[in-house]
Amino acid sequence: MEFSHVSVMAQECMDALDPARGGIYVDCTAGGGGHSLEIAKRLPEGSRLICLDRDDNAIAACTKRVQDYADKVTIVKSNFRNIASALDMIGVDKIDGVMWDLGVSSHQLDEGDRGFSYSKEAPLDMRMDQTEGKSAYDVVNYYSEEELKRIIRDYGEEKFASRIAQFICKRREAKPIKTTTELADIISSAIPAQKRMKESQHPARRTFQAIRIEVNGELDAIEPSITAAVERLNPGGRLAVITFHSLEDRITKETFRTLSTGCTCPPEFPVCVCGGKPKINLLSRKPILPSEEEMEVNPRSRSAKLRTAEKV
Repeated sequence: MEFSHVSVMAQECMDALDPARGGIYVDCTAGGGGHSLEIAKRLPEGSRLICLDRDDNAIAACTKRVQDYADKVTIVKSNFRNIASALDMIGVDKIDGVMWDLGVSSHQLDEGDRGFSYSKEAPLDMRMDQTEGKSAYDVVNYYSEEELKRIIRDYGEEKFASRIAQFICKRREAKPIKTTTELADIISSAIPAQKRMKESQHPARRTFQAIRIEVNGELDAIEPSITAAVERLNPGGRLAVITFHSLEDRITKETFRTLSTGCTCPPEFPVCVCGGKPKINLLSRKPILPSEEEMEVNPRSRSAKLRTAEKV
């Protein structure tokens, strides 16, 4: 399947990053290369774009998409949480702009055999990097009922987390749960019929999101990645983060708040004694939202939020 992904808020990201200024830019979640292409097109001669992704299909697609700008682009297979080591590996110290487009890509959802979709039968996988780590099969079949309840509640914000975990554990006693559609049916059966009827989307959506986040360690990587990137930014360097659900946005917002505050002294201290200084300035206090036109053309952009900042 061809890797297709509509870049969300591409123009808003470019306005924030301003790659036409030149320098070294990093796309931490290159995916199909949509945002990477927009950055590369704007970079002047002598500038450089570094694209990170841990999905082999994404790397292949990004390489193809930015091929006309290959002289400016370096593609590295890496989890975005490892931005510092990825930059060290290719001999880059400081950067001038960096962005993240968090969450799962349209292609990963649409490519049935990856196991991200609850509507397409496939083995339970959900790994963004299919060469390493635990899979959704491992989470579903070997996590305790309490562990399943926790991730479905915390990462999926699912009010029926306890029942879903109970139903999963009961079903797997007979035989392992192997496919996406099998899991989706179990989840649906755990949610009361009257609640299912009121759902505008598939009742398995939140639980699949939770399992995917657990498999890929998505939330754990956000704060370390942003913090490490800010350390590498030159003064005046820009960063932009696109999130797609409240958990991602909450972590991003809190990380930005911490980095833009500096001082960590308790509120009751009359003066600062820690000496902490702000590392970034927020370019906008509230997140930037997609336009009505974009949401009409690309419904998956509806939940997106863009937060931007500049290195002090």
